[in-house]
Amino acid sequence: MSKTANLYVRIEPDLKEQAEQILSALGIPASNAINMFYKQIILQRGLPFDLKLPETAVHNFNNMTEQEIDSELQKGIDDIKNGKVKPAKQAFADIRKDYKL
Repeated sequence: MSKTANLYVRIEPDLKEQAEQILSALGIPASNAINMFYKQIILQRGLPFDLKLPETAVHNFNNMTEQEIDSELQKGIDDIKNGKVKPAKQAFADIRKDYKL
């Protein structure tokens, strides 16, 4: 039997539970999944997936021209005029769901 090393990490309990449910359905113990992840890091010489900001990322107004800012503000005004609105409570609930806050 090969030697093993212990890995201690802190993760959100809900995240751990969700991932372990999926791994269990696949018949893969969490320790095997972590070994596979580490092996892929070595093979890829980096993370085995792309890291990208979502397309709906918040705009950085510091890097925008006045015309670009005006255009973004006008989009918001047009949405309001066209009834594309929702209560703040629903908007925040959607954000929490999308970003698992």
